[in-house]
Amino acid sequence: MMTEDDVRRLALALPETAERAMYGTPAFYVRGKWFARMREEGDLLVLPVPSEEHKHELLTAEPATFTTTPHYDGHAIVLVRLAAVDPGELGELLAEAWRLRAPKGLAAATEPADGHGRG
Repeated sequence: MMTEDDVRRLALALPETAERAMYGTPAFYVRGKWFARMREEGDLLVLPVPSEEHKHELLTAEPATFTTTPHYDGHAIVLVRLAAVDPGELGELLAEAWRLRAPKGLAAATEPADGHGRG
């Protein structure tokens, strides 16, 4: 099971990432834009995804890992159950969320050598 400390370690390993509170819980930012935050429950991670279509695909394909609440209806944001995600997938999800929120120049400078990110 992944923990808040695992999220912190993986998120802070990404370039120009900082941690500060959002709604009283740990959140992670790249140049002032949030890309991940812990929910109050402590076992859910809030992440932006590329689109609402992608969100729907994740919710349908992996309902044990991904969930949402009515609060996030209409937003390209998912909740990740830390108990159901493995370290590799969590790292990929955080990196994808980071790329979505990072300035284009910074994201391009850190793109994998093969030019492909997750999904």
